[in-house]
Amino acid sequence: MNGTASTGNTGNTENADGALRVLIVDDDHLVRLALADILDQDPDVTVVAQAGDGAEAVELTRARRPDVVLMDIRMPGVDGITATRRLRALSEPPQVVVLTTFDLDQYVYDALAAGASGFLLKDTDPGEIVRAVRIVADGQAMLHPAAARRLIDRYHESTRHAPDHARARIDRLTPREKEVLALLADGASNAEIAAGLGMRESTVKAHVSRILSALEVGNRVQAALCARSAGIGGS
Repeated sequence: MNGTASTGNTGNTENADGALRVLIVDDDHLVRLALADILDQDPDVTVVAQAGDGAEAVELTRARRPDVVLMDIRMPGVDGITATRRLRALSEPPQVVVLTTFDLDQYVYDALAAGASGFLLKDTDPGEIVRAVRIVADGQAMLHPAAARRLIDRYHESTRHAPDHARARIDRLTPREKEVLALLADGASNAEIAAGLGMRESTVKAHVSRILSALEVGNRVQAALCARSAGIGGS
């Protein structure tokens, strides 16, 4: 990271019809340009702004109302974890994908605890970065495979003595919601859950929203980990 000054926006600040609005946050100007070039290849994605630190990210989110924020972690001033927490506390929060060069366990946990729905490394294939934007915009989650595996392993270790707490929260769910949760815990998308349970995708989304509320978690990853702790999913 070279700590260059940020640019407030790109040349394309107007939302194309139906396009996903994305804010790029990174203290490296060249990284921001590279990410913008990747996203600009998709006609259904519009980069509405760029920010060089977390404080500017919050300001631009209020002004430009992005659907998804690609967030760096290590930045001067307000870091990406703090910025993610502030963004997710807004009345209409964007989805956040943390994108970093640092494949460190603690960043994964902190990002998810702050409300991020995705965690990718900057060497991720460009197509997967675009795919992550689409996935989290749809209310789902996407993690780098290595990060996901270690996250699950560590979560199991930290909660192996407290499965009763997870089961107590899951007991708040209806039988149908438990079926949805089991598939969610196995990594199924909303479309896959709908197909598997014979329901509309909009109904699945409503169930997932209720599940997150009942389990007192902020995203699908945390719900899946709660389910795994209680012995649900993981097939």
